[in-house]
Amino acid sequence: MDQGEKKSSGLRLIIEDILGLSAETAKIVIISLVVIIGIRTYVMQPFFVSGSSMEPNFHDGDYLIVDELSYEIGEPKRGDVIIFKYPKNPNEYFIKRIIGLPGEKIEISNNTIRIYNNARPEGFVVGEDKYIPQTTVTTGNYIAELKNDEYYVLGDNRVASADSRWWGVLDRHFIVGKALIRAWPYNDLAIFEGAQYENP
Repeated sequence: MDQGEKKSSGLRLIIEDILGLSAETAKIVIISLVVIIGIRTYVMQPFFVSGSSMEPNFHDGDYLIVDELSYEIGEPKRGDVIIFKYPKNPNEYFIKRIIGLPGEKIEISNNTIRIYNNARPEGFVVGEDKYIPQTTVTTGNYIAELKNDEYYVLGDNRVASADSRWWGVLDRHFIVGKALIRAWPYNDLAIFEGAQYENP
């Protein structure tokens, strides 16, 4: 084999090695993309908080990871902080807290939220002191009777929140998921669980 053939053979081997490496790299990249896209589409996705409607618990600019999977296998619960498509414009996304569940009657008056359901037909007052200040004022007088798959949602910052008091109940199909993790700001990293209530 002369010098030219050796060079040609060596070059061919190098190209084959690169192509082989590229094929393996391409496989890894494709598999990674499938996993990432699958997680992003079906399990969780990011969400930026915009505005002050959920203060003091969530602030403008907070970067949240939204759990989309839990509501595929279970139902939203009272106290869950959810991200949903705004019913008046599904291109917009809102963040609020679930207060009323399907089949319940919600009554807001005199800065008090009272809920009537099968377990408590006489009604009970929703205690919210674990996540909003006692000085918080829930303005207005409202009554709503929720059908199946309807929820009543409120912002934690009641005086600065456009919520079910203003645009009505939230249909289940608008719900994207619940706030799971605050990833930013890094010094305020948190994992969220739904609020616990003494009453059903």
